[in-house]
Amino acid sequence: MPAMSRIDPLLDRVERLLLRHEELQRTNALLQEQLAVVSNERDSLKARLAAARHRIDALIDKLPASADQAATDTPTDQP
Repeated sequence: MPAMSRIDPLLDRVERLLLRHEELQRTNALLQEQLAVVSNERDSLKARLAAARHRIDALIDKLPASADQAATDTPTDQP
């Protein structure tokens, strides 16, 4: 009977480990889903940022040359 008395606690421990393993698998699956959502959102924001930069660059290119010259000639330090 001493062998059975040692097996019972071991069996309980294995069962707890299996339950914990299942919990961790579910948690991992949820975290992977969240990561996918956040990665998609990041990619979307990066694309929107690139598009906005492109539009701003296009607008800057359309500015007349005299406006560029006036901006550099305007003193920024006023007493």
